Amino acid sequence: MKISASAQVPAVCFLLLTSGLPAFGVSCKTQGAMTEAERAPILLATWQIAKYVQSGRSADLKAATVPAVAANFSSIEQSAAALAPLIAGATLTVDAVYALDASDAKPGDEQQQFFCDAGDNSSHVTFGIQHLPPGQFAFGLVHATGVAKPQQIALLLQSLQAGGPWQLAGFFPKPLSMAGHDGLWYWKQARVYAQKKQMLSAWLYYSTAISLLQPAGFFSSTNLEKLVEEQQTIRPTDLPGNTPLTVDVEGTTYKITSLRTDDALGGLDLVVHYDSTSGDPVAGRSHTIAVMHGLLTKHPELRESFHGLWVFADAGAGGQAFALEQPMSELSKS
Repeated sequence: MKISASAQVPAVCFLLLTSGLPAFGVSCKTQGAMTEAERAPILLATWQIAKYVQSGRSADLKAATVPAVAANFSSIEQSAAALAPLIAGATLTVDAVYALDASDAKPGDEQQQFFCDAGDNSSHVTFGIQHLPPGQFAFGLVHATGVAKPQQIALLLQSLQAGGPWQLAGFFPKPLSMAGHDGLWYWKQARVYAQKKQMLSAWLYYSTAISLLQPAGFFSSTNLEKLVEEQQTIRPTDLPGNTPLTVDVEGTTYKITSLRTDDALGGLDLVVHYDSTSGDPVAGRSHTIAVMHGLLTKHPELRESFHGLWVFADAGAGGQAFALEQPMSELSKS
C-alpha cells in the first residue's frame, strides 16, 4: 500500500449535485490540521476504496458504500468497471484528504459550504455541496499513475456514527491528463495562445486545464479560482453560448452551438456541435465538411492548436444526426 500526504491539490456523483465555485461554510480540516487518529482512518478508507475499484471488486465496493447510495449502485458500478482496466497495474497514491464536519447542518439546506484554510493565509480549498444531510463527511483524492492514461479518483466519504467506518458516498473519476499533457501544461499553453491573441484556442486550453485540475464540480482552490479568473479575461466575443458561433460557407450560414476538447483518438481534437436540418446523409457529410472549413477560415489558429476536428451535426427539424472526424493534415487550407 502506498499512501502519501502530498500537499498538492490540484465524473460522476450519485448522491449529490453540485454548483459553481463555493463561498464559506461549516467546518473543514486539511490533512495537516487533523490529528493522526483523525487522519489515518480517512487515508486508509480512501486507499482501500480505490483499491476495490482497481481490482474490479464490485461486491466489496458496494459493501463499503453508505446504504443510501448502495441502494442505487448501478451507476457507480458501471463507472468503476469502466475505470478498472485503465488503472490496472497503476500506483495508487492518496494525494490529499479533508474532513468535512456537517454535524450542525440544517436538514433541507440547499447547499453546505466548507472553507479549508491552509493556515498561512495564502491558499485555501473550498467545497460547496448541495443537499448534504447533517453528519461527518470526508473528501479523498487518489492519483493512479504509472499507466498509459493516468487517472484521478475523487471520493466523498461518510461516517454514519462516531468512530464508525468511513464509507463511500460519492464517486468522481476523471483523467489526470489529456493527449499526454496534464492540467498545468494546458494552463501554460493557454497563456501562450493568449499572448498571440489566439483567444479561442486560449479559451479551449484554459477549459481543458480546469477540467483536469478540478477533481469534482463542488471543489475549488486558490489556484483554481485564479485559473478561472484568468480564463474569463480572454473570453472570445464569438464563443458559443446564449447565441451560437456562426460560420458562412458559400452563402450558407451554419450555427455552431458548442465547442470542447477530446483525446479519444490520441491527439487533442476539437469537438464541434452544430445545428443541422439536412435529412440526407450525403448532404449531411457535405455540410459537416463545410462547417470544418468555415470554422478554420474564421479561426485559422485552430490548425496549430488541435490535432483534428470532430464535428457533430445535431438533428434539428427534419434533420439527421451525423458525425465526422478529420485530422488537420487532411483539411485543405484552400
